[in-house]
Amino acid sequence: MSSILPHPDKQAILTRLSEGDYGAFLYDCDGTLADNMGAHKASYCAAATSLGFELDDAIIDELAGWPITQVAEEIRKRYNGNFDPAAFAQLKNKLYESNYINETKPIEFVVEHLKAHVGKVRIAVVSGGSRASVSKTLQLLGISKHIEVLVCAGETLRGKPYPDPFLYAAEQLGVDPAKCLVFEDGNPGVQAAEAAGMRWLRIDHA
Repeated sequence: MSSILPHPDKQAILTRLSEGDYGAFLYDCDGTLADNMGAHKASYCAAATSLGFELDDAIIDELAGWPITQVAEEIRKRYNGNFDPAAFAQLKNKLYESNYINETKPIEFVVEHLKAHVGKVRIAVVSGGSRASVSKTLQLLGISKHIEVLVCAGETLRGKPYPDPFLYAAEQLGVDPAKCLVFEDGNPGVQAAEAAGMRWLRIDHA
């Protein structure tokens, strides 16, 4: 479906597509609820620059949803770097939270969809970002109070594209994975949802 649809039409489409016998909605954060992927790309590139190389930010779109440390490890491999991925992730997070996070804007039709379903289904956010960053983002979006369960990077053995984060969220909510609907904007998240036995919607295709 066209990405140039006005916000009310996109919300109506998302509402129609999410109709069904669901017990929980599981939303990704960055790029799904929050219009902040440009800021994340900028902080990845700034971290790379500080380590002496220029990063092509297309890799961030490719790996959207991966835990940041795993993205850093993939960057290290592709650029033959000698940096510690955990240290790169820490630097990236620091740069993002100090220089970019306050630029966060909502993806309005998804945020409004979430708000419209409060009390109707259980609600979780499942992200590859750090808990500090995701929590701040949800505060900026004004929806923290609606999130019953939050699962972030490093809180399961494996992150997206593995099913662990979604299965952990479902377990905490007490909802059968088959009754969960996932909202995502990237292939790794879709792969994780499918591996978890959950249905999914790509909000960037709405």
